[in-house]
Amino acid sequence: MKHFLQLRDLEPAEYEHLFERARVIKDRFKNYVAYQPLVDRMLAMVFEKSSTRTRVSFEAGIHQLGGSSIVLHTGETQLGRGEPIEDVARVISRMVDIVMIRTFEHTIIERFASQSRVPVINGLTNDYHPCQVLADIYTFIEHRGSIAGKSVAWIGDGNNMCNTWIQAAQIFEFKLRIATPSGYGIDAARAATAGRHIEILTDPLKAVEGAHLVNTDVWTSMGFEAQAEARTEAFRGFMVDRRMMSAARPEALFMHCLPAHRGEEVAADVLEGPQSVVWEQAENRLHVQKALMEYLLLGRVEA
Repeated sequence: MKHFLQLRDLEPAEYEHLFERARVIKDRFKNYVAYQPLVDRMLAMVFEKSSTRTRVSFEAGIHQLGGSSIVLHTGETQLGRGEPIEDVARVISRMVDIVMIRTFEHTIIERFASQSRVPVINGLTNDYHPCQVLADIYTFIEHRGSIAGKSVAWIGDGNNMCNTWIQAAQIFEFKLRIATPSGYGIDAARAATAGRHIEILTDPLKAVEGAHLVNTDVWTSMGFEAQAEARTEAFRGFMVDRRMMSAARPEALFMHCLPAHRGEEVAADVLEGPQSVVWEQAENRLHVQKALMEYLLLGRVEA
């Protein structure tokens, strides 16, 4: 049994399989060919953080694969009254086949997984967002082929998305240039583990120079709303606009995991422009997560 709590939980060969399965599953979806290998399988989704894309993509995905889902919000369960997460894991994992959790501290999902009898998927924690970056890598492959050896720019907050891109750089062998304002970067220990795969900069224009992919996220992530005013001031000059994109390669793609704040971290004409693949990114959450659930429950499928 495998869990998917961060990108490091799978090997490169497993990702190669997942991307091929995502392609096959997406082709079937686009051609209205039913594919339901998970009939009678149940997905439990546990939300401590609000969600749009994560909930819709997982709920639609398990249904399209023939299974069903249960949605649990913390305030509606004994988790909200202090029941230990380990006890919740012992019970829920006896009743369902797979669990997706979207929560705050990464230790919460690790504690759940340590007692779970079924695979656990990280739908987002404060440290990592592996399902999103899985979809992002797949989207790049769809449009430009292998990401190995390419240059990727991360502009903005050194948040869970940035942390996950750092892991991706090591797994998929590309160069990640990170530009963050002072006080909002990644921690030194995380940077040290990435070694030659990352370069940390303070100038976003320098980070995007010659990039094949430019990536950003909101300046204020969930849980940091009290810092919104200070962050808006600190991130001035970090909006991805046409001037910044012009420093990247002519064929560079722009990505944003959404929701986007036009006029803050990204200019509207970039988000809606010809280099943007944000809507494809969003859709591909559905397809790569279906491939992921298939793999975690059934192993390698070649059909």
